[in-house]
Amino acid sequence: MSKSSWTDRIVGERMTVDQEFSSRIQGSEFSNQQWSLIMTATEFEIEHPDDPERARIVANTDKVEQILPELENVDARMGPGGGAQSGSSGGIFDSIKGSLGLGGGDDHAEKRDAAERLTQEYADELQSHLESKGRWSSVRESVSEQE
Repeated sequence: MSKSSWTDRIVGERMTVDQEFSSRIQGSEFSNQQWSLIMTATEFEIEHPDDPERARIVANTDKVEQILPELENVDARMGPGGGAQSGSSGGIFDSIKGSLGLGGGDDHAEKRDAAERLTQEYADELQSHLESKGRWSSVRESVSEQE
């Protein structure tokens, strides 16, 4: 069994959490397209799987840093109306400034921090959902056996 196989076992639960979490994304600074890209770069792991009291799902966002420059491009390609949510900054001028190296440094750090917060919120929701469905123990134990 590969390390990611526990996530393969919970595809249905992930789809449910995705649907429930979509309203949280709509209220965030990320568009749905940006969120999809962030989730693609995020790996979920179970810390302390052998300890039922301490075990928890965590979002490993190490690869998110690599896709941050692409976040602006995702919405720029979408055209008018397909961009980020109303509460977010962005737009063509910010994309141009970012590509010229003007500004964007703090913006990247802010986006990274926001992505880390949201993905961990998602991980917490996923664990809570698994617990409510009675699946958390078996998932945690399967990871513990792999280690």
